[in-house]
Amino acid sequence: MQLPQPLPADRVIEARKRLLESGEVPSELVNEVVARSWMRSQEAGLSPVEVMGGPPLVSAAALKSAMEQEADFLSQARPVMEFVYDQIRDSSSMVVLANAQGLLLHSVGDAEFLTRAERVSLRPGALWLEDIRGTNAIGTALIEGQPVVVHGAEHYLERNGFLTCSAAPMRAPDGRPCGVLDISGDQRGFHPHTSALVRSASRMIEDRLFHARHPRDLVLRLHPRAEGLGMVGEGLIALSEDGWIMGANAVAQDWLGLGAAQIGSITLDRVLGPQAVRLQNLPANGQATRITTMRGQTLFVRDEPERRRRVWAAQPRPAPRANPNASIPLRTLVRRSHGLDARVNLAMQRAHKVLAQGIPLLIQGESGTGKEVFARTLHKQGERKDKPFVAVNCAALPEGLIESELFGYVGGAFTGARREGAPGQIRMAEGGTLFLDEIGDMPLSLQARLLRVLQDKAVIPVGGTHPIPVDFVLVCATHHQLKDAVAQGRFREDLYWRIAGLTVQMPPLRERDDLIPLISDILHTLGHDMKHGRVPDMADEVVEALMQHPWPGNLRQLHAVLRTACALLSPHENLLHWEHFGEDLWDAVFSRPYREDEVPMVAEVGATPRTPAVAAPTPDTPGETNLKRLSQTAIERAIRASQGNMSQAARRLGISRNTLYRRLKQLREDGED
Repeated sequence: MQLPQPLPADRVIEARKRLLESGEVPSELVNEVVARSWMRSQEAGLSPVEVMGGPPLVSAAALKSAMEQEADFLSQARPVMEFVYDQIRDSSSMVVLANAQGLLLHSVGDAEFLTRAERVSLRPGALWLEDIRGTNAIGTALIEGQPVVVHGAEHYLERNGFLTCSAAPMRAPDGRPCGVLDISGDQRGFHPHTSALVRSASRMIEDRLFHARHPRDLVLRLHPRAEGLGMVGEGLIALSEDGWIMGANAVAQDWLGLGAAQIGSITLDRVLGPQAVRLQNLPANGQATRITTMRGQTLFVRDEPERRRRVWAAQPRPAPRANPNASIPLRTLVRRSHGLDARVNLAMQRAHKVLAQGIPLLIQGESGTGKEVFARTLHKQGERKDKPFVAVNCAALPEGLIESELFGYVGGAFTGARREGAPGQIRMAEGGTLFLDEIGDMPLSLQARLLRVLQDKAVIPVGGTHPIPVDFVLVCATHHQLKDAVAQGRFREDLYWRIAGLTVQMPPLRERDDLIPLISDILHTLGHDMKHGRVPDMADEVVEALMQHPWPGNLRQLHAVLRTACALLSPHENLLHWEHFGEDLWDAVFSRPYREDEVPMVAEVGATPRTPAVAAPTPDTPGETNLKRLSQTAIERAIRASQGNMSQAARRLGISRNTLYRRLKQLREDGED
C-alpha cells in the first residue's frame, strides 16, 4: 500500500486561489478525491473563506439518544481508540469516532489539541458532513466510501486549514455503513503512517463488531495466505447452521463481492459454487483448506472446530417435514423474508415525501395496527427528528379538558387553572410533529377550532385574545373511515380535506406479509427489556400456528401474547413452545391444530375463507379426480391474478400461505405419479 504524501504547498495555494477567483476546481493541481469534494462543497453553497460558526450541534438529549442507539458500536470502538491514542500520544493529535450520519460520538486526545479542536467544533455532538463543513476527512470518507487524507489547505473551509486528518469508513457485518474512525492533528505534524494506522484500527473495530454480533454463528476465516488467518486483515463470514450467510466483515464483503442486500439472503454455495461442499467437512484440527471463489480468487479457509461443535450440539437438525419453513430457526426465517410488508413500506415512502413538504398525513386502520408506531417512525426518520413528537389521544381526553389540553390556556381562564397558564399540546409540538390519535372521536365543537389553527397556523389559548404562531407537521390517525363519518355528519368535511393531504391505510396483521420479522423484532425488544435478558427462539410448529391466527387485536395483541410467553420461560429455557402461551390462545390456535379438512380443498378466487366452493366428494367417488383438477385450476388462477405473489394468492384462495405451498407440493407429487 502506497502511503499518502501531502501535496506541495504551492500547488494547493494556487488551487485555492483559482477556486476563489473563478469558482473553478483545478483538478490538475489537487488529487481526484479533493477535486471532487471541492466541487461538491461548492455546489452545496459553501464559501471557503466565509466566517461562520461551527457545524450544527445536536442537543445533549439527541447526542445521548444517538449514543444509546450506537451502544454496541461504541463499546467495540472505544478500546481500539484508546490503543490508537497510546501510539500518537503527545503529538498534538486526537482520535475521533463518527456514526454513519457524520455525528461525532466520541473522541480522545491531547488536552491542548482538544481545546483547539473545540474552536472549530471538532467534538462529540457536532455534525461533520461534507455539505456542512466542506472537504474534511470524516464527511468526505463517508461520501467516497474509502479512506481519505485531507491535509492543511486541502480542507475546503479556510478555518480548518490548521488540521491534518486521516479517516477510514467502516461497515457493519450486515454490509451497511456504520461510521468513520478519524485521526486529526496539527497539520505541521503530518505523518504518512497515520493513514495506515487509522485503516488498521478501523478493521479492528469492524472485526470486534462482527464477533459481538455473531457470538453463536458458525464463523469462517478467509485469507489469501494460510498464515494470514487469525490476523488483522482476514475475512470473516458468519453462517447459519443451514448455510445462509448471516454476516461478513468488510474485508470478506470486498473479496466475495457481497453487498448489503445479499447478506442474509444468499447461501454460501452461491458465492463459492461447488467448493462450498468441501467446507461441510473442514478438518477438526482447524487446519486451513484451499478454495477458489466464483470470482476466481484463491483463498484459504478455516473455521473454529469448538464453536462448530457447540452450534451443532445446541441446534441439532430435526428430520425434514412437509412444511417448507419447518425446522428453520426464527432468525433464519427473518433473513429469508422480504422484510417490511410491501403495503407498509410503500405507505412509509409516500408519507416521508409529503411530510417533508409540510403536508398533513392521515393514517387509517383497525385498532392495534401500529398507527402511532408508524407515526413515531416517520418522525424519527424525518427532518424534524430533533424536535418534539407530541401525541394526543382525542378519544381518551374528557370533552371538558380536550380544548385546554390542545390549545392551552392563560392564567385564570377558568376555575382550577394554574396561575401561569399552560401552553397546550399544539404549542408543545413547536418545530416538530403533532400526532392526533383517534381524531374521528374529536367533538364537532373543537373540530372548528382545530380547522382555524390549521388555516391560520396560529393558536389562541383558552381565555386569550392574541393568536400565537405555531409551526408543526400534522399526523392524524383513526380507526374510523372518516369519509363515512363526514357523510353521516359526525366529522366536518372542511376539516377532513385539511388533514387528509395524504391518506394511508395500515393493513391489519392478518393481511400483512411480514409476520415473522415482526415476531422477531418484538422478541428482541422483549428479550432485552425483561429481567432474564434473553432473546428466545420459537418452535417451528408454533410459528406456523401463529401465522394462521387471524389476530383480531393486531400488533397490540401479538405484542401482549409474546410478552406473556417470554415471561413464562424457565431460567434455562430459550425456546418458546405451546406451554408458554396464555390460555386465551389455546382454544383459538393451539388446542385446535390446523387440519387440512378445515379449509376448502377448492376455493374460487374471491371466495369467502373457510367456505367450500364445491362440495367435497368422498375419496371413493369419481369426483375426486375432478376435485383435484379444479383445485389445481383455482390455485393457478390465483397465482396468475396475484402476479406470483404467494401471500396475495393465498388470501385470494382463503387459505394460509403455508397451506398454499403444501397444495402445490401435493399437486407436483400427484403429477409425478
